Amino acid sequence: MATIDARLIALDAAAGEPCADFGENGQVDLTRDVRIVDRGDYQVTSPPAVIGDSIIVGSSIGDNRGVELERGVVRAYDALAGKLLWSWDPIPKSANDPARKTWEGESADRTGAANAWSIISTDAELGLVFVPTSSPSPDFYGGERKGDNRYANSVVALRAATGAVVWSFQVVHHDLWDYDVASQPMLINLKRNRRDVPAVAVGTKMGMIFVLDRRNGKPIFPVEERPAPQTTVKGEQTSATQPFPTLPRPLVPHRLKPDDAWGLTDKDRDACREKIASLRSEGVYTPPSLEGTVAIPGNAGGMNWSGMSFDPARQLLIANTINLPFLVKLIPRAEFDAMRETGAVNRMKGEFGRQTGAPYAMYREPLMSPSGTPCVAPPWGKLTAVDLNTGEIRWDAPLGRVPQLALFPKSSEFGSPNFGGSMVTAGGLVFIAAGMDDKLRAFDVETGKVIWEGQLPASSQATPMTYSVNGKQFIVICAGGHGKLGTKMGDHVVAFTLP
Repeated sequence: MATIDARLIALDAAAGEPCADFGENGQVDLTRDVRIVDRGDYQVTSPPAVIGDSIIVGSSIGDNRGVELERGVVRAYDALAGKLLWSWDPIPKSANDPARKTWEGESADRTGAANAWSIISTDAELGLVFVPTSSPSPDFYGGERKGDNRYANSVVALRAATGAVVWSFQVVHHDLWDYDVASQPMLINLKRNRRDVPAVAVGTKMGMIFVLDRRNGKPIFPVEERPAPQTTVKGEQTSATQPFPTLPRPLVPHRLKPDDAWGLTDKDRDACREKIASLRSEGVYTPPSLEGTVAIPGNAGGMNWSGMSFDPARQLLIANTINLPFLVKLIPRAEFDAMRETGAVNRMKGEFGRQTGAPYAMYREPLMSPSGTPCVAPPWGKLTAVDLNTGEIRWDAPLGRVPQLALFPKSSEFGSPNFGGSMVTAGGLVFIAAGMDDKLRAFDVETGKVIWEGQLPASSQATPMTYSVNGKQFIVICAGGHGKLGTKMGDHVVAFTLP
């Protein structure tokens, strides 16, 4: 296991004792050789991957702090001895790597991150490791790292034996929106002409799903490069185009105009309309600006670390999504420094990123009405089934409830912002919690209808699992709440049995 203070630990599974001959007394210090800038901002938030006798581990690096941050190095260790086998840096160092040319000047030596904080997948038969990478630093200003920044914001297939790049596919060019590949690359087999095609499905914060042949990274559903809005910020250089899969269609809205404003009351709707009209809003890739930009879907997703699940018999991909646009604004450095001196930053309800070394700091907050509801029409959380035979959406359904709105008419159709994944059983059930309420639900995989709800002692931002003992099947989930969602907190593991 890997820890939030960046240690890789090997335990004897039977006794729970550290394996003395792994690393140093059962541990490896992952902070070595990664250019530590702030010790507390270098962490591991996902489990290591295993392939053969190798353990593969990424890292979580604190966002928006500056240009020069820790490197997002992915490393392989011998599972028995803890010896380093290889390391791969998603920011290319070698001049012989063609990806290096997509980092202008010497920016590949200066910038950091592009790390793999989400879950890494492995294919033992192909001998490949599939790495989901994040945005390079800083997230919302790329003038210090001009170019497409290849290997960042990508799924990268590495040779498990050596760490060499076999192929890569970038889902966002020159990211300015914190659109990390946050979902685990999902390894599935698709049916094509009565043959199995090994594929990898990549869910994104933009609510788009890229389905690739995992042997070579080529899209199974065509991908188009489409023109993208361009920056007005001095020093920035946006990508002229961005990739869009032709199928499946985006699972969340990609545009928010003043006439789309929503509110529980006329006052809320008018306030949202006025707020949206004051911001730059030209769709999913509208770049950050000095006047303020509507980021839709926003850095929370779309799809986030919740990941996706797959029913191989029905060829249905199940994804839960968030529909919560953000306001993003760049702040000139001198203005930001003055705000810090006067304490103005402490009076804002959103989040600042200092982006040290860049000419601009960053401010972001969810786009909300005066009464605290999103300015975008619900549902704010959905569960969607995609038929991967055709690329078409089979069904979608509201997911979760916002407890504070329970008394409003049709609040059951609002859904809620959600984090936590789904699980599909062979019996045709999709189990998921994830919402702001305290429920674990079972959906019919064929129709999207809720057929069961189980009460939890706290909200659950986790993925359920299932197992059987003596022929009796159990569903188990962790219920701990989530600080940023403001949900009921707890410290519980809850098990249910099936009839």
